[in-house]
Amino acid sequence: MDFIFYFGDVFSPLSFLLLLGGTIGGLILGATPGLSPTMAVALLIPFTFHLEAVQGLILLGAAYTSTVAGGAVSAILLKIPGAPANIATTLDGHQMAKQGKGAKALQLSFLASAVGGIFGVLLLIFLTPMLAEWALAFGPSHLFWLAILGVTVIGSLDSASVVKGLLSGCIGLWLATIGFDDIMGAQRFIFHPSLGGGINIIAALIGLFAIPQVLTMFAKGRRATGAEVIEVQKHSVLDATKELIRRPLALGIGTITGSIIGLIPGVGGQIAGLVAYDQTKKFSSEKEKFGKGHSEGVIAAEAANNAMVGPSLVPLLTLSIPGSPTAAVLLGGLLIHGIFPGSDLFDNHPDVAWTFINSMLVGQVLMCLFGLYVAGLAARVAQVPQSVMAAIVLALSVFGAYSVQSSMGDVYVMACLGIGMYFLERFGFSAAPLVLGLILGPIAESNFIQGGMIADATVGRASYFLSGGLNIFLIAVVVASIAYSAWMELRSRRYTTKEEAQA
Repeated sequence: MDFIFYFGDVFSPLSFLLLLGGTIGGLILGATPGLSPTMAVALLIPFTFHLEAVQGLILLGAAYTSTVAGGAVSAILLKIPGAPANIATTLDGHQMAKQGKGAKALQLSFLASAVGGIFGVLLLIFLTPMLAEWALAFGPSHLFWLAILGVTVIGSLDSASVVKGLLSGCIGLWLATIGFDDIMGAQRFIFHPSLGGGINIIAALIGLFAIPQVLTMFAKGRRATGAEVIEVQKHSVLDATKELIRRPLALGIGTITGSIIGLIPGVGGQIAGLVAYDQTKKFSSEKEKFGKGHSEGVIAAEAANNAMVGPSLVPLLTLSIPGSPTAAVLLGGLLIHGIFPGSDLFDNHPDVAWTFINSMLVGQVLMCLFGLYVAGLAARVAQVPQSVMAAIVLALSVFGAYSVQSSMGDVYVMACLGIGMYFLERFGFSAAPLVLGLILGPIAESNFIQGGMIADATVGRASYFLSGGLNIFLIAVVVASIAYSAWMELRSRRYTTKEEAQA
């Protein structure tokens, strides 16, 4: 119950102002097609550089939570998911809007998001300290395998191809070696003076997530999206609340499904929403209404994608394994403030950890309160031409990369990585495993070197890294995650081939 003692810190003037700003800004950014939660958080990281660690995390956490929920606005009113997590919301939400129930759909989405999000954060509050105590048993060899696990899990699950996902992770691991070796002081792959200090993580995050989206927006030119905003009519929030209470099955399945999937590193909100929608449809007594504007579809999808936010941070704060691509960006936000998540986070920095978690709990309530008031404005923002939006995002990207160290070298690094990622995405590669490789690479390298020194003085490297119950378990999980992803990919290809043959 330690979190109660740090609740007051959330309401300090600056912290609460950042929480409000992150929530309202996240709702607007989330409703804008093309601006994913990961990209939104990556763009905000430079603005946290001169804040205290806890204040920066409050801003990032609020933006993360509200962008996931805000994506429902464009999903319902425009049939364009604001983020991949809102894909399932479009199935019934837009149909409700076309039937004149757009306000009701929005109210249900924000109410369900708040319920799911609060439940997810409560799981984060009560599960994280337990796992943090267990993580105290981890030594250099275990931390090395955990870093590899983090890359392989998201590398295999956040990409259309297992091989391409793992190759992306390997590229990230290679990029992490650029600069001076921390142990021997040797130069490695320094092709330009800008790389003397290695690749700045902030410039890399902005380049890998924002620049490919900017180039994609510019590539579309000034063509109109053809999306028509449906007017948000007035509807009683009390009636929407009664409707939510009458749908406990959809709310329960969405919340529990999202919470469980959030705990699994690398799965993501889009999987949570789709699985919750599918399971609710299977158990519902009104299956025939799904896809035609049924409120249960909206409730299940939105409860799930927000319920996964809190649990996705559990492996990050305890084991340094991000549970989602956005959590990987949050890991970068922690590291730039000199805070390494893991077993000692709640011992050495309890004020940072608990205030951040408490702010996410308060943020869920604020997200629900401001959601409907921002909905109409967010829908208008979604109609901004993509060429204009791309210019705005590009300006923020350049400012963010330069402001960290007042160095044009970081801007060059951002541009090169972004252009490279743009072409890699054309071939099916994903930015998330590459970023994880870049972030977790130094962790894996330092623990491998430390473990090697211990091993050379004791039992030998092979025995040190490959024996012991915990090492064997982690290696088995790495292999199992890759094997499972390969099996799922083969299964998906067979299903697609079968559908094509039938067509």
